[in-house]
Amino acid sequence: MRARHRAAGAVTAIVAVLVLGSADGSWADDAAPPSATGSVVVEPAPADDLAAAAAQRVEAMSTREQAASVVMGHIPTTDPGALKAYMQATGIGGFILMGANVPGDEATLRAVTAALTTDAAFPPVLAIDQEGGDVSRLPWDDFRSSVDLKNEAPAAAEIAFAGRGALVGRAGIGVNFGIVADETDDPSSFIFRRALGTTPAASADRVAAAVAGESSAALSTLKHFPGHGAAPGDSHRGIPSTDMSKDQWLSGPAQPFRSGIDAGAPLLMFGHLAYTAVDAQPATLSAEWHRIAREELGFDGVAVTDDLGMLEASGISSYSDPVANAVAALAAGNDLLLSVMFTSAESAPRIVDGIVGAVDAGTLPPDRLREAATRVAQLRLQLAADGRGLLPCGDCQPVG
Repeated sequence: MRARHRAAGAVTAIVAVLVLGSADGSWADDAAPPSATGSVVVEPAPADDLAAAAAQRVEAMSTREQAASVVMGHIPTTDPGALKAYMQATGIGGFILMGANVPGDEATLRAVTAALTTDAAFPPVLAIDQEGGDVSRLPWDDFRSSVDLKNEAPAAAEIAFAGRGALVGRAGIGVNFGIVADETDDPSSFIFRRALGTTPAASADRVAAAVAGESSAALSTLKHFPGHGAAPGDSHRGIPSTDMSKDQWLSGPAQPFRSGIDAGAPLLMFGHLAYTAVDAQPATLSAEWHRIAREELGFDGVAVTDDLGMLEASGISSYSDPVANAVAALAAGNDLLLSVMFTSAESAPRIVDGIVGAVDAGTLPPDRLREAATRVAQLRLQLAADGRGLLPCGDCQPVG
């Protein structure tokens, strides 16, 4: 995975205050620095050898363990015991925290993320949709959002996402599904208020700035590739589509994604969007769109699906089977399969069973599963090596 850019100067100072302590440099309640406060000592893989360490881990996994490692599940509870039992029973590689997982204060949220992290040396990919503004899971996030950042200089986006990333990180969450790289100038579009720009160039500048700001405290995700705006409609209710040509896409909606990738965003979320001139299938299920992202835009990180339950919610009969959707998404090139809508505690195990069955039947190449599992394993080792997704500061003062 490419190296991430680091924010500097005032932005780094903001992150240090939010993650480590108060603005005057003191520690709240006379607490020691984070490195001395945790009860768990982690011995992560060397940062310069994460790829080899990930490959070694995956090679030692069974097919079922590999399959579980590429699933990001969800159950709606804040009960630490139930969450810990869920992660232990399923062995899945990730968990998305939705509103139902976020209690009323930051300290209690840390107990939730601690319960989800059953192995601090190989933590799961804990993620949250913390865009700010209209999509905000952390009610104490008062940093500026895209609603007005689209009208400000890119530096404002860098500062806002430095603070937002710090809030995510200090809650024990390693990944933020928070940077909307879609762009549109149409106020009637459902993505308009969430987009960071109203033109490709303006969005590209702010996306890169957001990645730079956030990278000091949380791993950034760009969404929703290849881009809402050009494809009208809400992908929570259908499959938005457009006949825009690939050349038009490259000179327009592709720009913010290219900019965010160049800035070092380590995750790219594929949307349920059909650019029919490229592929009739939605991008989530399109091998061609995954090829474009990797070979033409240079993305080398973890490809994650948008919520696969949205395919079911489209009402299209060919997407009515959640297990088949997950297997098809993995075969197309996704590395991490996100499942939220219509899920229960049994949903993730059913997806794992489906992946194993597809490998055994020869319909899913084992090398594709191994590739995905290795990318996810490398991300998890990176979280441990960076100290992300742990409990960075148990006695930090509330901020926002």
